[in-house]
Amino acid sequence: MSVKPYKNSPGSKKRQVEEMFDNISGKYDFLNHFLSFNIDRYWRKNAVSHLKNMPDISILDVATGTGDMITPLLKLRPKKITGLDLSEGMLSIARKKFPSEVRGTSIEFIKGDSEKLPFDDNMYDAETVAFGVRNFENTLSGLSEMFRVLKPDGKIVVLEFARPGSFPFKQIYQFYFRNLLPFFGRIVSDDKDAYTYLPDSVNNFPERKEFVNIMENAGFSQCTFNTLTFGIVSVYTGIK
Repeated sequence: MSVKPYKNSPGSKKRQVEEMFDNISGKYDFLNHFLSFNIDRYWRKNAVSHLKNMPDISILDVATGTGDMITPLLKLRPKKITGLDLSEGMLSIARKKFPSEVRGTSIEFIKGDSEKLPFDDNMYDAETVAFGVRNFENTLSGLSEMFRVLKPDGKIVVLEFARPGSFPFKQIYQFYFRNLLPFFGRIVSDDKDAYTYLPDSVNNFPERKEFVNIMENAGFSQCTFNTLTFGIVSVYTGIK
């Protein structure tokens, strides 16, 4: 089932997601770090570690948002990083945070649709998407596009929220996600729906083996996943 940010408003999920991130872009970085107790930095670092030993590569970061994945990606010393996102509000902040070149790495931010990537086939050595796949209108379509623009033998890394399954962390997590996170998110962001959409989208997202099956249907092979922080997030990898 597709979950939209604004349940009582018209428009596609894609259009609503763009509007939502434009609305909260100014507070997004603060809320990300505050609401995750800054653990989100560790999650991104862990995800990027799956691309180590891939020197001089070009990387596509889909649903880049304000560019939070760029900092850990730069430690790989890639030749190029392209960040793509639907929201111009988020991208405007990303461009302020990162110049067009950092220590020999070319950085570019592009407004675009993850399900209609504006790139030729076989362009990138590696791809990342952090906390963005949930926002695809069609998960298989978005992953298929990422498969298309990835070079043969290239690698994809997906970082996404998951649902813990063990007591008592499952119950603590659900209480926080359903009550505290929307409360603080609403106060700080002034968007009453954005941080209600987050737990709704997580609870309706295919995870672990189910998501691996979608990756395989998109064409990826050698797909794996591992969980972090008691199962709050999962890191998925695959090869073209």
